[in-house]
Amino acid sequence: LGYNPYARNGWNTGNSRNGAYFRKIDTQFGSIEVQVPRDRNGMFHQHTLPDYKQHTDLLEDMVVKLYSKGVTTREIANLIEKMYGGHYSPAQVSNISKQMIPKVEAYHKRKLSDKFFCVYLDATYVPLRRETFEREAVYIAIGIKPNGHKEVIDYCIAPNENI
Repeated sequence: LGYNPYARNGWNTGNSRNGAYFRKIDTQFGSIEVQVPRDRNGMFHQHTLPDYKQHTDLLEDMVVKLYSKGVTTREIANLIEKMYGGHYSPAQVSNISKQMIPKVEAYHKRKLSDKFFCVYLDATYVPLRRETFEREAVYIAIGIKPNGHKEVIDYCIAPNENI
């Protein structure tokens, strides 16, 4: 507000301090409580944490990594609670994992810049959760560049290997 608490030059300025409230934030170090000051006009905004955010990005990154490895949403919620003390519901885990959808779509639409010396096509079966929990074929295209480096060109999921 531009003046120290209880300073006379802050009187009759049109805005004044109005106490504080506490926010609980789940971090990798456990749950912490942050005191956030407020003012009469509601003009103060803290810059350390985004508004309404209850979890740090590190925990959300951990959820995405675990989900991408095939850990179920319920197991992730239990692991986060045991490791960090923060509670995630399975629905929250599912919503966080949906952040990966635009990244996957961008991966499929990316432009291939290099030429490939050789391309291998193969399928492997992995357990996937859709309507049921079954093993489905994942077609993988791997390209070998002229310098010998291998790169996954793209992949496609199909119910079986005969498509």
